[in-house]
Amino acid sequence: MPKPRTGMPQPGGPHAPAPASSPSGAPRARRLLRADRPPPARSGQRALHLLSAQRAAVGAALLVMLGCVPWPVHACPSAVGTPPLTPTPTPPATPAPSPRPQPGTPAGAPTAAPAPRSVAWRARTMGTVGQVTVVTADSAATTPAAQAALRAFQHVDSLMSNWTQTSAVARLNREAAQRAVVTDPEVALVLDEALRVAAVTGGAYDVTIEPLVRLWGFLGGIPHVPPQAEIEALLPRVGYRQVSVERASATVRFASNGVQVDLGGIAKGYAVDRAVAQLSAAGVRDALVDLSGNMRPLGQPPQRDSWTVGVRDPRGRVPFFATVQLRGRSIATSGNYEQFVMQDGRRFGHVLDPRTGWPVDGLLSATVVAPTALEADAWDTGLLVLGPRAAAALAQQRPELQVVLVQPASSVSAPDTVWVKRSLVRDFHMTAEGRSLFHVRPF
Repeated sequence: MPKPRTGMPQPGGPHAPAPASSPSGAPRARRLLRADRPPPARSGQRALHLLSAQRAAVGAALLVMLGCVPWPVHACPSAVGTPPLTPTPTPPATPAPSPRPQPGTPAGAPTAAPAPRSVAWRARTMGTVGQVTVVTADSAATTPAAQAALRAFQHVDSLMSNWTQTSAVARLNREAAQRAVVTDPEVALVLDEALRVAAVTGGAYDVTIEPLVRLWGFLGGIPHVPPQAEIEALLPRVGYRQVSVERASATVRFASNGVQVDLGGIAKGYAVDRAVAQLSAAGVRDALVDLSGNMRPLGQPPQRDSWTVGVRDPRGRVPFFATVQLRGRSIATSGNYEQFVMQDGRRFGHVLDPRTGWPVDGLLSATVVAPTALEADAWDTGLLVLGPRAAAALAQQRPELQVVLVQPASSVSAPDTVWVKRSLVRDFHMTAEGRSLFHVRPF
């Protein structure tokens, strides 16, 4: 999901500081506001799940760090296995020169310590690009912690990818319909959480949707509108109730043949949580982890009291129409407008309703602010599928969730409506451009 080339003024704050490069010999840290784009995908690469990569790419497009111009993260397939743990290639870094003593400073007098700044490490992973931004005065000393956080992404990918036959999820899809399978405890945890959200949303979020996604061609095929009869033939294979998990023993069983699970709509959020845990264990106090729009902060950025992110206009008219102060919470967005197929003048998006097999169209995007990235990642899809009324009603029942729903206008000339849960209002701010394009309604 998709950053600015130069620092832009932040509402109520200064320009975002550009981080210094890492010392020579340490893995290269990107400048936070540098206009770098990911390198082309290698031949034969594959994603965790094309749908999840597409969906995640939308989320990254919708969520950009304030002070940055959006840059696209394409759903480029990752290689079977995991990509190398290195940030995207850059010219060799050189050590920062020692600060010059000010005129009149006695020789040998101590110089001021460098000020902390935001330094970002990136790596291609899980079919997209992950970024770990750490506030530090010594990027070389921080590199091991950033590397450990990036390895958390690869660890989750190795467990939950469904594009390799060696992952724990691939084994479940092969064997769990024939017998109970003891899987990795982390997979059992994530699958159990996914089933919990599925139950609360009435199946609007459902990890068994993969057969329908393949039918529409959004996964490993050419996108097209399938006949209704083919959709109906696959619906019996879709339904979260066909999956059972014993979390204590990490045992999983599918109720019937043909059931397939895809954790792409929740695995990236869990990977972000794992990366944040790695940073915390290494003593990092201020950081922001971003995996294709699934974000979770630690502490605060330099000279500000909270990490602030922008919510992108789903119609692409402005870079972002509003900002959200995270204040220690995670955020994720799901949208249904960047990946689509056209037929007879009608646009069909890639986010499908598991209950009907057809794309959803009641909302342009759903943004969720939640305690963990896993929760935000799962709930944004469920709310998007539910549509404006049901999503708002369910959000009201969940005090741990703050929500922004973008509803399309009924006519081309009318403004779209942005529904903002009242518990988020104090941390949600429309931009000047956004106020001219959207009508905001708290709920």
